[in-house]
Amino acid sequence: MLGFLVRLLPFWVREPLLILVGSVFGVRILYLAVVEKDWALAGIGAVFLVATAVRVHVVVRALRARRNNPAPTQPQPPAAAQQRPASAVPVAPAVREKEPNAWGQAFAAVGVFAVLGAAVWLGPKLLPSEAHGTPHAVSCPGGQETEPPSAYRKTSGAVTGAELCKALNTPDLARLLGTPAETATGASASNGTAPLTDGKVAQPETQVEFDTYTVNVTVTYNDLSIAQYVKLMEYGNEIDVRKLKVLGRPAVLSSDHTMRIEINLGGGSGGPVEQGPLARTLAVALDAKDGGGYYEITVWSTSGAFPDDEVLLDITEKVLPAIPERAV
Repeated sequence: MLGFLVRLLPFWVREPLLILVGSVFGVRILYLAVVEKDWALAGIGAVFLVATAVRVHVVVRALRARRNNPAPTQPQPPAAAQQRPASAVPVAPAVREKEPNAWGQAFAAVGVFAVLGAAVWLGPKLLPSEAHGTPHAVSCPGGQETEPPSAYRKTSGAVTGAELCKALNTPDLARLLGTPAETATGASASNGTAPLTDGKVAQPETQVEFDTYTVNVTVTYNDLSIAQYVKLMEYGNEIDVRKLKVLGRPAVLSSDHTMRIEINLGGGSGGPVEQGPLARTLAVALDAKDGGGYYEITVWSTSGAFPDDEVLLDITEKVLPAIPERAV
C-alpha cells in the first residue's frame, strides 16, 4: 500500500523523498554494522546507499534534460494572417500555463520528511520516559508458560515465580533502590526446586535488573528456620551478619559473593566458575513463629556496591505483603 502511494507522487516529490530515505537508512545501518561488527548489516546498508546513488543519477539526468530542452514558446502566426482588417475582433494571446516549480516541490518534500525523521529519531530522547514521575517496569514472564513441578502442588502456600515477579516488579522498585531515573531492563521468573532435595522442595525465584542494581527474590519452602539459618552462617563465608525482625518475623542480614559463570553458546567448554561481586541478602521467615522456610531478597551490582540495609528493608516491606497468601 505504501509503495503504491509513493508511486502516485510527482517525480520531483517522489525521487528526492526516496533519496533522503535511502541515505538516512543506509548511513544508519552502516553505523550499526560498524558498532556491532555485523557484515550482514553492512551489506544491507550498502544496498540502500547504492540504490540511493542510482536515484541521484536519475534526478541529475532529468535536471539536465529539463535545462537543455526548455518548454517551447508560443508560435507566431504567418505574415498573411497578421494583415487583417482593422475592424476584426482581436484575438487574445494564448496564456501559457505556469508549470510547477520542480525545485520547490523537491525542497518541500525533503523538508517535510526531514521534520518527520527528526521527530522519530529524537522523540524517545526528548519525550519523558516516566509517567507521573514513576518509571515503567518491564513485563514479567507469563505465569502459564510451564507447569510447576509436583513439589508446588504438594506444598501448601507455595507461590510461583510469576507471582513473585508481579510483587517485585513494580514502578516503585527503582525509587526504593535510590535510582528513580532508571527503568528495569529485564525481568525473569522460574519455578525451580531447591538443590540437593531431589525436586521435593519448591523454590520459586524472580529477578529484576536495572542499569545500577539487580534485585533477586527467592522463596524456599523447607523446614529450615531462621534460627538454624543463622547457625549455618557460622560455617559459611557470610560477613556482616545482623539479626533483626521484619514485619514481625525473624530475619537476618548477611553479605556474600555471587558466582560468575561464563557459558559458551558457540560450542566448546565455557569459562571457569569465578567469584562475582558482593551481594547483600535479607532472609525473612515465612511466618512469625519461624516454623521453617524463608524469603531471600538479594541486591547486588556489577560494580560490587549495593545500597545500605535500610533500602533492602524498605524493598522487603513493600514486596512481602504483595506476595499472595495461601492457605497453609
